[in-house]
Amino acid sequence: MKSALCNSAKDAVKRFVTANQVVGLGSGSTMTILVRELANLPYKRSVEFVTTSIQIKIEAEKVGLKIADESNFVDIDVVFDGADQIDSDFNMIKGGGGALLREKVLISAANKVVILADDTKFVKRLTQPVPIEIHKFARSFLLKRLKEIGGSPKLRTMDKGYPYVTENGNIVLDTSFNSIGNVRNKEIELKNIPGVLEVGLFTRANIYYKAKNDGSFEIIQPNR
Repeated sequence: MKSALCNSAKDAVKRFVTANQVVGLGSGSTMTILVRELANLPYKRSVEFVTTSIQIKIEAEKVGLKIADESNFVDIDVVFDGADQIDSDFNMIKGGGGALLREKVLISAANKVVILADDTKFVKRLTQPVPIEIHKFARSFLLKRLKEIGGSPKLRTMDKGYPYVTENGNIVLDTSFNSIGNVRNKEIELKNIPGVLEVGLFTRANIYYKAKNDGSFEIIQPNR
């Protein structure tokens, strides 16, 4: 599967990255693969990159990519990212790496969004717990409120049981639902609860790369 993701990344860079662009990079292992492909661009120093995690920022700096001021961007030409789960309508659950707030901002600012994922991430309906980034002050309140609306929230913790803290200084409640239903409506419902900062439900992407076991990949462009 890794060879298919490498092939997907190589094709995506060739198709969608040109000189003098501003390019957004999501988080996770797939983005590490993509960064290594970006390193081969002959014009890479003319491209500015906005990263969503310190992990990918470090990887990008190691291969000589030019990192933009993350607080000063307005428009992004193209964003590349992975996904934890993608349903048959191409809605996504993202945020397993904890960068959901920054990823949502980049995707909202992007002219084009390209998702790279292996074929195990493509499912009929979304079933994984939804990452919800919250303010620490609201933890007890939100654990109760999310249960009241049919969720089963669980505080994300580190190996030794300490709460996982995002790069924004917040915590994450991974919340299971028997049925998410309409993804956009569920996203709005959750974000309307005081203390919720971002929700790992994503409904917008232009291109999906579906990497397969045999090393090949499929490019999917939903009609939206």
